[in-house]
Amino acid sequence: MNLDLESNNLLRALQNGDTDAFETIYHHMANKLLHYINNRIHDKGQSEEMVQEIFLSLWTRRAEITIEPSITSYLFASAKYQVLSYIRAAHVRDKYAEHFSLFVSTSHENTEELINLSDLKRVIENHIAQLPPKCQEVFRLSRYAGNSIREIAEKMSISTRTVENYITQALKYLREVLSHYPWTIILMISYIR
Repeated sequence: MNLDLESNNLLRALQNGDTDAFETIYHHMANKLLHYINNRIHDKGQSEEMVQEIFLSLWTRRAEITIEPSITSYLFASAKYQVLSYIRAAHVRDKYAEHFSLFVSTSHENTEELINLSDLKRVIENHIAQLPPKCQEVFRLSRYAGNSIREIAEKMSISTRTVENYITQALKYLREVLSHYPWTIILMISYIR
């Protein structure tokens, strides 16, 4: 298929599920998006993953999305959103690491607090065990094994939306049942990857 990237025919073909149209867009835009993202986050592997997410979203949502004024503008807006989400998440992870390292360093000074921390880990694990089996598995893959939402979805053959729902369900439950513990513990549960 030899269409101009900004052609309405290309967009219509994409929205009708034409894989040639999708490949045309991918071949014209993937490297540009990769360059744009990598110049902002300076992590090539993560940048490649984000580009794949953009094109996966474009393909899966092709029939329902409104692309204006152009495919190029839409893809760069998607890339900008990915970069902002990544920076926001990195900021939260950095804050968590700072608070948790402070918590752990002060805990090491007191044997009783170390015992309490060990007890807390057991309590958290007991509460995780109360979740539905798939919810437990998703939570452990995310928080303990460090898998991304996409990796979990692929491993478990479920949608990324289902993975997100399981994680949200687990975090909500754990925040409720552990609400009487210090806020740093709740941060640990929420943001550890």
